[in-house]
Amino acid sequence: MSTAIEITNVSKAFVIRHNRNNSLKSQVIGIFHKRFREERETLWALKGVTVDIRVGEALGLIGRNGSGKSTLLKIIAGIYSPSSGKVRLSNPRVGTMIELGVGFHPELTGQENIFLGASIYGLSRKEVDKIYPKVVAFSELESFMDTSLKNYSSGMQARLGFALAVNLDPDILLVDEILAVGDEAFQRKCKARMEQFRNAGKKPSCSFLTASTM
Repeated sequence: MSTAIEITNVSKAFVIRHNRNNSLKSQVIGIFHKRFREERETLWALKGVTVDIRVGEALGLIGRNGSGKSTLLKIIAGIYSPSSGKVRLSNPRVGTMIELGVGFHPELTGQENIFLGASIYGLSRKEVDKIYPKVVAFSELESFMDTSLKNYSSGMQARLGFALAVNLDPDILLVDEILAVGDEAFQRKCKARMEQFRNAGKKPSCSFLTASTM
């Protein structure tokens, strides 16, 4: 079985600025008074992560808050670049459900956000027109397609985002614990759809990487 996601010695560091100096005045004062000086701390969210995920395989990341689960998903999705190491994907079409509202605009309606989100993934207008009814049906938000996203609850946003992600016919699906905001019935529906992907015998089969807190 071929490899869908190849993660090799991936590390990610973030620089945290303490007592941030954003003005010339505060920077000058900091020269003479230590307590006003800006200090920088390097936080390593990931260090030396290596894992291969095969086509059709589902892998769960389990860990405490701040252990780097979401960071790794974002690196795989291309949202973050690794500080070192590399990630190789065998197939370009990746569906993501990592953060609530990513790829959506709060001022746009549900319908407009479906077209916006799908276009970000490279779908043409004709392709979006084809999947639009499926996205609406899966989300069960038919009555809210003309409503601005800013008026959606977190659960409704999760429904819309997941419905779009799974109907992109992705080769790789990345799902964070964002689905925890949905109701139990919708969570069961999402899990059933993911199992349907895994058992569909697609060429290539869809691979999943999910994350949840301990």
